[in-house]
This record gives sequence, C-alpha cells and structure tokens, in this order.
Amino acid sequence: MSKPIVAIVGRPNVGKSTLFNVLAGSKISIVKDTPGVTRDRIYADVNWLNYNFTMIDTGGIEPESDDIIIKSMRAQAQIAMDTADVIMFLVDVRQGLVDADHKVADMLRRSHKPVVLVVNKVDSFEKFMPDVYEFYNLGLGDPFPISAASQLGLGDMLDEVISHFPEGADTDEEDDRPKIAIIGKPNVGKSSIINKLLGEERVIVSDIAGTTRDAIDTAIVRNDREYVFIDTAGLRRKSKIKEEIERFSIIRTVTAVERADVCVLVIDATEGVTEQDAKVAGIAHDRGKGMIIAVNKWDAIEKDDKSVYKFEEEIRRILSFLPYAEIIFISAKTGQRLPKLFDLIDMVIDNHALRIGTGVLNEILTEAVAMQEPPTDKGKKLRLYYMTEVAVKPPTFVIFVNDKNLTHFSYTRYIENRIRDAFGFKGTPLKFMYRERKEKG
Repeated sequence: MSKPIVAIVGRPNVGKSTLFNVLAGSKISIVKDTPGVTRDRIYADVNWLNYNFTMIDTGGIEPESDDIIIKSMRAQAQIAMDTADVIMFLVDVRQGLVDADHKVADMLRRSHKPVVLVVNKVDSFEKFMPDVYEFYNLGLGDPFPISAASQLGLGDMLDEVISHFPEGADTDEEDDRPKIAIIGKPNVGKSSIINKLLGEERVIVSDIAGTTRDAIDTAIVRNDREYVFIDTAGLRRKSKIKEEIERFSIIRTVTAVERADVCVLVIDATEGVTEQDAKVAGIAHDRGKGMIIAVNKWDAIEKDDKSVYKFEEEIRRILSFLPYAEIIFISAKTGQRLPKLFDLIDMVIDNHALRIGTGVLNEILTEAVAMQEPPTDKGKKLRLYYMTEVAVKPPTFVIFVNDKNLTHFSYTRYIENRIRDAFGFKGTPLKFMYRERKEKG
C-alpha cells in the first residue's frame, strides 16, 4: 500500500529545514539509527488526522550566486514534480516576493500537480498579513501563512495538503499485482536486469498509465502471473555535484520502495558492497519490505571455489541489519540465474504476507520460554503470556507480557529465531511489539 508523497520546495533560507524538522519531531517516527541508513533526514513519515504520508525535503545545494540558486531551485522543482503527489512551495514573508519565486511558480503551475503555497516566518498574523497577500501574485491560489519556528498555522496548512491526496489516499489500492522495486546506486545494472527479463520472457510491455512518481513501471508476465517492476533508473539531469545526485537518487528510491512489496537491491560485483548500498538497503529495511540482494556482473569476476562464500560473508558483515535477506548472484548481460530471481521473488512475496495461527505461535512461544528463561531485573521476571500475529507485509507480532520494561532486544531476537526456525520467513523482516497485561491478584 503506497503512501502519498509530499515534497517541500523553496529557496535557501526560507525555512524548509525548520519546517521539515518541526513536522518530523512532532508527528513522525524518523528513520531509526539502523546501520547504513541515511541520517541527513531527506525523507520522513508523517501522520496528520489519520492520514499517513511521506514527506521529502528537496533541499540539497544552497549556492551563493543568484543564477545558481535559480538553477538549483529548478532542479528541486523538477524532482518534486516528478515524484510528489502534492508540492509544498515555501516562501519567506520577510524577504518578500523575489524573481526566483516567480520562475519556480511558473514551472509548478505547468506541472498540473497540486501546489500548496506556504508563506513562512509569519510570527504575528496581525503584523504580517498585508505582506502575505503579495504572494497571490504567484498565481498559485491562497497563500497559507505559517511560522515553522513558532509552530503557528501548521494545522491549516496540513489540512490543505491532505485535501489534495488521491481518493482513498492510495493510488495503488485496487492493483493487487506484486510490485518489485529494483533499487541500488546508479550504474549497477538495474535497467539492464529489467530489459533482460523482458527479452527472456518475450511479453508485451506496457508503461502503466497514471503512475505519478519518477520511476518507470514495467509489467512482466511469467507463468501467467503479472508482476510490476519499478525501476529507479538514473537521473534525468546529470549534475556534477555529488551530494545532489545522491540526495535525488535517495528520494527516488524512497518513492519507489514506498509502493513496492519486495525490493531487489542490486550490487555491482566488480565494486563490492559500498556505503551507498547500505543506505539504500536501510530505506527498504526501515519500511519493512521483503528483500532480495542481487549481485550483478558476476560474469565479470574471476572466481574460485570460495568466491561466493567470501562475497556473501562481506554482504552479511556490511548489511548486518538484513540477516533475513536472500542473496543471488546474477548477470544481466548473460542472463545467468535470472529465472531463479523470479522464484525468489515469489517466495519472498508469499513469506511477506504469511499468516501464522495463534495456537501454533503460542506452542512455539511456550517451547521457547521453556528452553531459555526470559530475562529478570532486580528479582522481577519477565512473563510472556500470549502471542498473536496482528498484520502482514511485514508479518507483525504482538506479545503480551507483565512488564514491557523487562523486555530486551536479545530475547526478542531469540523468539524471532525460533519463529524463523519453524516457518522460514526467508526474505522478509519480522516486527515485534509488546503489550502489558497486569497479573491477576
């Protein structure tokens, strides 16, 4: 199920980061400190009035010369138009209307995407409202006055943002075809894999209409089952500024991962596992997606009988937060093992949506507790009463206990391992939550 994407666009120093951080701090569970997850807060999950959406900060480079600012803002606006369902265009009441605002407003108007015009730094509505009216000249409708720093006017602004979400706030709800995002850093062969799959399967390809994000959707049929592959292929605009490329590729990864059931992380065998691979993998892990790691260009590697083992060991070491991910060695160029990729995708899709009966789960829990005592603290012992699976995609379990404070991640991992021993759950993360139930008497 895919959440709407909301992008923030605006000149340097208009308060984009402040607004982003305020919304992140008060409404969001921001990305955990998972090893390898990007920490520059480009994206965050926001909840407002029971609406969940992903907010992206197109921020990026803040150069000094006016010309470069306008150029950089155009790039920001482009990425927002490519990826977002709703665009928040942030301007500064104290600086007033400037030329760059007009130029970006023209682009946004032509995009036919919903744009919410947000006038920031309005610390006193009485004092600044006459200046706010000036922004009607941008032709983007009513300006919404806010102060990100003082947290004024945010409710009305967010109400306006969610009013533009697609019906049901989920454009993919009706589409039950499995969705597979091919992710990874640029030039690892993501598009080549899809092209090879198309060639091998000899099917009619259709660019699926109505996809709003900047990812190319390709339908592939195999064994009478239709799959949608989401390719986060390279950037439309080449930029010499590395950070900007990385920021934009991360935004595109987030928007693709958001819509996917399973992610295939493509790693270049000739380069090995890199920090950027870990960042991209962290995005999928954080969102609880099924995970396959495809090591591409395996045909280009000089191998001995230990090559696979060594490479797997390296992946497990650097991507230690993905012990459940399946690994496959492929070549998009020769087609080596690509049919097996489909078998893995099928398996991971099934595991990601697997439901286990409560009775069976509690047999496993009872046996696990008997084999290894739960932790104690200051003489008080953790008691585990009951376990049930409350959700799928990813499988999510609730365990009822006497005291949540006595729980420890190592014991949770022990229970997870017992469940995996029984049911496999290969390729999918498992989530655990604890609820307290007071002891009787």
